[in-house]
Amino acid sequence: MKPTEIRTLYSIYKNTAGVFTDTRKPLQNGLFFALSGPNFNANSFAHKALSLGAKAAVVDDKVLAQENENFFWVENSLQSLQDLARFHRKQLSTTIVGLTGSNGKTTTKELMSSVLQTHFKTVATKGNLNNHIGVPLSLLAIDPETEIAVIEMGANHQGEIATLCDIASPDLGYITNFGKAHLEGFGGIEGIIKGKTELYRFLEKNKGTILCNADDPTQLEHTQNLQSKCYTFGCNETVDFPIKYDTSKTLTVHTENGVIQSELYGNYNLTNIGAAAALGNYFKIPFKKIQTGIATYKATQNRSETRKLGTNMVILDAYNANPTSMKHALNSFFDQFLTNRVLILGDMLELGAYSAVEHQNIVNLIQQQVDCQSFLVGKVFAKTKFETTQIQSFETIQLLGNWLKENEFHNKNILIKGSRGLALEDVLAYLEV
Repeated sequence: MKPTEIRTLYSIYKNTAGVFTDTRKPLQNGLFFALSGPNFNANSFAHKALSLGAKAAVVDDKVLAQENENFFWVENSLQSLQDLARFHRKQLSTTIVGLTGSNGKTTTKELMSSVLQTHFKTVATKGNLNNHIGVPLSLLAIDPETEIAVIEMGANHQGEIATLCDIASPDLGYITNFGKAHLEGFGGIEGIIKGKTELYRFLEKNKGTILCNADDPTQLEHTQNLQSKCYTFGCNETVDFPIKYDTSKTLTVHTENGVIQSELYGNYNLTNIGAAAALGNYFKIPFKKIQTGIATYKATQNRSETRKLGTNMVILDAYNANPTSMKHALNSFFDQFLTNRVLILGDMLELGAYSAVEHQNIVNLIQQQVDCQSFLVGKVFAKTKFETTQIQSFETIQLLGNWLKENEFHNKNILIKGSRGLALEDVLAYLEV
């Protein structure tokens, strides 16, 4: 018995409704890939997948594969998923936009998609399917009629972006920024820069195009000596798409063609808006459509959402956090709100040896503010030092919730931000008064 070849798998895939990997979310007439983890053997779910309506299942258990004619044996299910996605990508005429960076990836992806779909048949990575499993799934969801796809690429150590580029083969790439995210895995900021710029090196090798924020000196430094075509945007008039940023009322980007406005919150989103507008201009989308694409996008999924809870204004930015995004969020909040300020901040995870000092740096920053009541949540923040009664620390959300039950907020401006592992959005239940 030989492993199933990719061409055979591809013909099977083409006759299904698509690929899925989770029997809790079955796909009728889909192709199930049994992707095992450290604590479970996904091959054991193959029979269940068929019973739920899957047309076939890919397994890497040779004995199991003989139990059903709709089981197809491969040596490694994950590798086969990636190979299948790579093969599918080569059959597509779709232009692939690859997107990575430390902060703002998903918001930028959604803004880009919102602009592109005003003029092209466009798809984009759903949710946070941006890793070694998510990128293949995103690619396999692209149909041949799709003109442009925006593929988000996440990474927490060097080599990952290179691997994802090899699978997705982007035609154009953009790095949002280089911030202090996943410091533990990358080994410091220099490791982050080296890891993220793997996207540049792929595009250089494959004659792709780089979208570059010319206001970012790190992006300029790592693109100036490349032979790749570089399409630039920023506040310098010499760039390909010159823009000016304005935060006097709403987030506004001034261009040579007119004004672009967004309903997003936070000054840190201005460059995300600029990148989406620049991409639209690169693809020669009419300016009015670019304006519409930006203006109609609304934040979701706990990313810079603004919510009115009773008499309180809440900025919910609890999808994730690292030292860079935390500082950006705080500074934007301090600039916009001068009184009645409340911070609910959760631990920033995956910082390794940098964790203690980076959390203390955040505490030092908020201690400088007046009229700002701060609540720190998590075991790392609990170990920080502060010398003001304006700051309180709780190891868990439940402990903070107990305090909030006894101390209601009224007419406050509240920023909620922390790493995904803390699920700080759960605090909202205690604020709905």
